[in-house]
Amino acid sequence: MAKAIKAEGISKAYQLGDFGTGTISRDLERYWARLRGKEDPFLKIGETNDRTSKGQSDIVWSLKDINFEVEQGDAVGIIGRNGAGKSTLLKILSRVTSPTTGSIKVKGRIASLLEVGTGFHPELTGRENIYLNGAILGMRKAEIKRKFDEIVTFAGVERYIDTPVKRYSSGMYVRLAFAVAAHLESEILVVDEVLAVGDAEFQKKCLGKMNDVSKGEGRTVLFVSHNMGSILQLCNKGMLLANGRLAYIGDTKSAVKNYMDGSAINNSILSLIGTLKDAIRIQTVKINNTASSISINPKELIKVSVNYECIIPIPAFRISFTVLKEGSPVLTVHDLMECQPIPTGVYESTVVLPQYFLRPGEYMISIGGHNAGHTSFSVGNVDWFYATDVISFEILEEWNEDYDFNNKGLVNLKNNTGERRRLSDV
Repeated sequence: MAKAIKAEGISKAYQLGDFGTGTISRDLERYWARLRGKEDPFLKIGETNDRTSKGQSDIVWSLKDINFEVEQGDAVGIIGRNGAGKSTLLKILSRVTSPTTGSIKVKGRIASLLEVGTGFHPELTGRENIYLNGAILGMRKAEIKRKFDEIVTFAGVERYIDTPVKRYSSGMYVRLAFAVAAHLESEILVVDEVLAVGDAEFQKKCLGKMNDVSKGEGRTVLFVSHNMGSILQLCNKGMLLANGRLAYIGDTKSAVKNYMDGSAINNSILSLIGTLKDAIRIQTVKINNTASSISINPKELIKVSVNYECIIPIPAFRISFTVLKEGSPVLTVHDLMECQPIPTGVYESTVVLPQYFLRPGEYMISIGGHNAGHTSFSVGNVDWFYATDVISFEILEEWNEDYDFNNKGLVNLKNNTGERRRLSDV
C-alpha cells in the first residue's frame, strides 16, 4: 500500500524563556553556524522535554528523533501525556512549523484542525470562511461550492452562516471548522484535541464522520485525543509519545495499554498518612484483577480490591474506597456497612461499582480506613489512615446508542457494599 506520510529523524527544539541566547556573541555564533549550514552549537546541550523537572539548559527538545510511516487509509491515534509532543508533531505534519532536524514526506493535501477556528478570519462570515479555508487547502471554487450545503448541514450553523465568525461561540466555531476540514477533498485529515469543545451530539457526529473518511473514503486520519474510547473505536494504529520521543507505534490496543500502564502508580509502595499508618500495611490494589491502570467498558462491572496486612488488632475498622475525577471526590464506598473488629492477619476488601454508573473519563482511586471514633488502642489514639491516588482507570465512551447513561437502572450503592475476607495469619 502507498505511503501517505514518512517521517525520518524528526526533532524540534525550542528555547525557553526570552528569545535570544542572552549574549550578542552567542547569537552571532549561532547565526554564523546557520550561514555555513552547520548545526546550532547550543542544541547539543538541549534536554529532553520533561515538563515536570526544572532542568539545566534553556533549550528543550519538544520532539527528538521521531521515525514512522503511515499507510494511505490508516487512522492513526496519537496519544501521550500533556507536553509529550503530540501537538508539535501535528504542526510539523501540517507545515505550520518546520522541524529543527529531519525530514517529512507527505503524499496529498492535508486538511488540519489544530485549534478552534484554524484558518478562519474572525471578521469574515461563516460562508466566506468556508471558501477561504477551502482555497487555503488548495480546493477550487467549484469543489467548495459542491460541498457547501453538506458542510453547513453537518455543522448545524445554517442560521448564522452569514454572520461574522467572531460572534460564534467556541462550540459553533469548532463545528464549522471541523465540517470544512472533514468535507473538503483532502487526502489527509489531521485533528487535534478540539472536539472536546463540542457537545456530546456533535462529538458523536465527528467520530462517525472520521470513521467514514478513513474506512469509507480511504483517506488518512491522524487523531490526537485523551479519550481512549474514541481512539480504540476510530483508529487501527496507535502512536504513543513520551517526553518528545516515540515510545510505541503499532496496533491501537497495545498503544493504549502501554499508555495506561505508564500512567499507573506503583501501589505496592504506598505512603500512608494518618494515625493508623503503623497498624495497616497495604500490599496491592487492583481494579478488575489488574494491578495497573486499565480501560473499562461502561457495560462492565468495576471491582476494586485491596490486599492489606493488619499489624495490631483493631476493635472496629472498615476500608473506604474514594473515586475521584480531576481531583474532586465523586463517591466513597465502604467494604462493610458498619465497622467491625479486625484481628491481626492478611485481608482482602472488595467493592463492586455497578454498570453504567460512572460517566466516561479518567478516574483515580484513593484508599482509606477508619474505626468510626473508637480510640482505645494499645498504640494510642489510632483511628484512621489514607493513601491518595493509588490507582487510576478510565471509563471508555464508544458512542454506542445502547449506552443510555440516563435511563439504565443504577444500583443503589447502599445495597451494594463490598466484603472483607481474611486470607491468612500474619
